[in-house]
Amino acid sequence: MTLAASTASSSSQQALGRWLVFLATVFWGTTATLARSVFRDQGVPAQTVVELRLTIAASLLLAWLLVRNRAALRVARADLRRLLLLGLFGVAAVQGTYYYSISRLGVGLAILLQYVAPSLIVLWEMARGKRPSPATISAVLMALAGTALLVRGVDTVSMHATPFDWIVGASSAFIFAFYVLASKRVMARHEPETVLLYTFAIAALFWACVTPPWRILAAHYPASLWWKFALLGVFSTLVPFRCFYAGLKRLPAAEAGILATAEPVVAIVSAYVFLGESLGPWQLAGAGMVIVAAILASRGQPDVGERIAERG
Repeated sequence: MTLAASTASSSSQQALGRWLVFLATVFWGTTATLARSVFRDQGVPAQTVVELRLTIAASLLLAWLLVRNRAALRVARADLRRLLLLGLFGVAAVQGTYYYSISRLGVGLAILLQYVAPSLIVLWEMARGKRPSPATISAVLMALAGTALLVRGVDTVSMHATPFDWIVGASSAFIFAFYVLASKRVMARHEPETVLLYTFAIAALFWACVTPPWRILAAHYPASLWWKFALLGVFSTLVPFRCFYAGLKRLPAAEAGILATAEPVVAIVSAYVFLGESLGPWQLAGAGMVIVAAILASRGQPDVGERIAERG
């Protein structure tokens, strides 16, 4: 393959990766309105929803792999520890800290704190000797400022938060950064489906210890609610995480993290369209800044040809 053909192929793979990450944010953002109705209108505890969506996603993925790709179920014993760490301190912890922060600090602050993660990823890469481009640094700052405008205003529940609540909220950014970086590393050895299956199953088992399945069954949720659980398992978990992993495999971790900040934009627009919630000028400005950040992030990586030339 010629240098030009290799460069074109890599560029097209990166472009596909960006679209896949954005598609993941579309699913996450739009299904947030469904999750919100399950929490508020149906009164289902957040940890129950997390456990069920992970269990449903893992079960469907296992059935698919048993039929289509049994080889993806096999992992080396040495890799089980990595998958265990990612399942517990990545998937389970990301879900737990985020939903805890929503309940104790409010939605706005929870989102803002979690999306400090791209900044942490860039700092981590700098500590490892990688110098980010000016475009990447600008994208991080723009994404953080845009997210702050999107969720501006302090929720009244945060006024009564304890120091522990703030520690958990701040930790969600570090955990999300760890999740992105660790996932990128594990996928160098395994396909996305393998990583998703094991980490979903491990996280679901963890939450099953917190809320035993028999306690969920004893709640006697109606069939209509179980349909919502199924929708969350498929379109809020399995499909978007598969898209995100496919994009992350093609992109640098920092760029994928910055692109993921489009999620609150989609969530707010979705709430405006489907729930009639207001969309003020500050939120529109914030949405514009996040979009600009995504564009800057996609331009913040050196050209493929330049990287090949540097290695030569």
